[in-house]
This record gives sequence, C-alpha cells and structure tokens, in this order.
Amino acid sequence: MTQPFNSLSKNLSSPLRVVFAGTPAFARVALELINKVEPHNQQVVGVLTQPDRPAGRGLKLHSSEVKNYAVEHGLPVIQPRSLRLDGKFPQDAQQALDQLKAWRPDVIVVAAYGLILPQWTLDLAPFGCLNIHASLLPRWRGAAPIHRAIEAGDDMTGICIMQMDAGLDTGGILAKESCLILPTDTTDSLHERLANIGAKLLLSTLTHLPSLQVTPQATEGVNYARKIEKTETWIDWSMNSFFIERKMRAFSSTPGLQTHTAGEVFKIWSGQALPIPHATPATDSTPGTIVKIDHEGIDVICGSGVFRIIQIQRSGGKRMPIESFILGSSLQQGNSFVSGPAS
Repeated sequence: MTQPFNSLSKNLSSPLRVVFAGTPAFARVALELINKVEPHNQQVVGVLTQPDRPAGRGLKLHSSEVKNYAVEHGLPVIQPRSLRLDGKFPQDAQQALDQLKAWRPDVIVVAAYGLILPQWTLDLAPFGCLNIHASLLPRWRGAAPIHRAIEAGDDMTGICIMQMDAGLDTGGILAKESCLILPTDTTDSLHERLANIGAKLLLSTLTHLPSLQVTPQATEGVNYARKIEKTETWIDWSMNSFFIERKMRAFSSTPGLQTHTAGEVFKIWSGQALPIPHATPATDSTPGTIVKIDHEGIDVICGSGVFRIIQIQRSGGKRMPIESFILGSSLQQGNSFVSGPAS
C-alpha cells in the first residue's frame, strides 16, 4: 500500500520519475507542461494511453492527443487494451505491468485516461496514482464532471489533484483550485480553462509532493457525473427554457441537442433562454410550439419561458446560422417540435 507522503522523501528519485496515463486533449495539456518545465524537478519516463481508434468517414486509425505528443517528443508509449490481469486482454495487462515495473515510477499521474486502474496499478509506485479531476470533489465524481456542472447550473467548479484509491473518485485531495462557471460557458470553453488550471496545479503538486498532506473528501455533497447517454440529446420542451439553455451549452461540442417535427430531425447548436412573454396567446401554447421565426431566431415555447434557436442543423446538412436556415426552411409559426426521441 502507498505510504504516508512525509515518510517517502528519503526514497525519492532525483528527478521524480513520473509515468503519465491519459488520452484526450485535456490530458495532453498537463503532459506538455510537466515534460517541458525547466529545471526538471521530474522526468516523464513513460506514457500510457488508449489504443488508436477508427474515426472519420474513412474510419482510419487515429492516435490520441497524448500519444501524438509523446511520439513527437520521444517519450516511450504503451497502449494496452486493458490493465486487468484477469480481464479480456490479460496479455496486454501483463505486458503493461512488466513495462511499468521497468520504468520504476515514483508516481503515476492519471488524467482522463479512460481505463479502469486495478489495485496492482494503484500500489505500484511509492506515491501511488494521482488523478487530475475536473470538479471540486466530492461534487461530480465520475465520467462527465464538466458537462454535468454546466447542466446543473453550478456557479463554481475547479480542479482537484486526488490520490486514487479503489473507489470511483473517492480518494483524498492533495491540492485544489476553484474556477467560476460563466453564464456563456460551454463544455469546450470550460474544458480549456480547467485543462490549463489542472496542468499548473499538477506541476505544483509534483514539485511539493513529499511535503503535501492528503485531506479526505467530505462525506456530504456527493454527486455522480454519469456518462452522457444518447437519449439525453433529445430536447424535452416541457422543461424550463433556462434548463434547456444550460443543457445546450453542456452538450454543445458533443453530442449536441436535437429535436424533431413532421419526421425531420434537427440538431440545435446554439440558443438562448428568454423570459416568458407578457400576456400573449403564445404563453398558452403547447410546449414545443414555434411562436416566432425571424432573423433573430426561432422562438419555441417551453414548459416555462421561451427558448430561441440561433444555430441549427438539418439531418445530413451543415450547421447554419438562423438567417441562412430560414431562407430555405418550411418551418412556420405555429408548427410544433416534439419532445423526446423521434420514432
């Protein structure tokens, strides 16, 4: 098991030997910073990232952002399909175990890696595994903390550097930093800010690692940021317009929001919640009803308030600003979008 940090300083390598485990752009930002900082208080001795995946129309294999950076800078990389010795790919796991032992890490840093770390991984390095998590734990443990924070209307989020244990984001906290969620933030914009905060906080953590104290997470205020499901992308027009706007900002990059009418599906990429109009017949309309179409947008009645669609995409078409869309659209005032999935 991992020892208390203050008892490990005499066993430290100089510089600190770091194995980095991560996959997307969020992780690459941290890898770049800790690998290039001068003077080198730490040395990245190896990188784990997920296997190359088919993507695009031709389904060609694409490397992760972390792998691309590692290859460009001569860092050794392994890409096991699993780390479970008793799982579906035990040979991959065994090879990963052998390589990790050969790298002799003092600490393993994990950032959006995407594979479950078994206990042997947590126990391998003297300082264990440190995770860069994009929320102020214990709020939003789990897979989609940035999406869920925006969707819930949180005013604040942040980064925690957590010592990983066998639970789901339940480990103790070594460092944290808060970040405001702006009313205009999308998952992309907040992701970028948090990635930079996380990289700098990780660097500080590694620099001061032997002297840091681990603070257990609070037992109250726990929320789980479950993975985004396809069924969530369908707009429920009976909801409050401000909730629909937050969900749109949370889902804006991927997977987006969608709705349908008369058998045609539309993706909604940009929009704005409006207050309820003053005593007009529109307020008595069924949620989903289009009450206005002009160059400003498509105004749709919600369970409470009005949502204005500003950027929209037909199924199989391109994203279009509303001015271009309405020139060739048959949608009219009085038409209704249907809540929930298309049949």
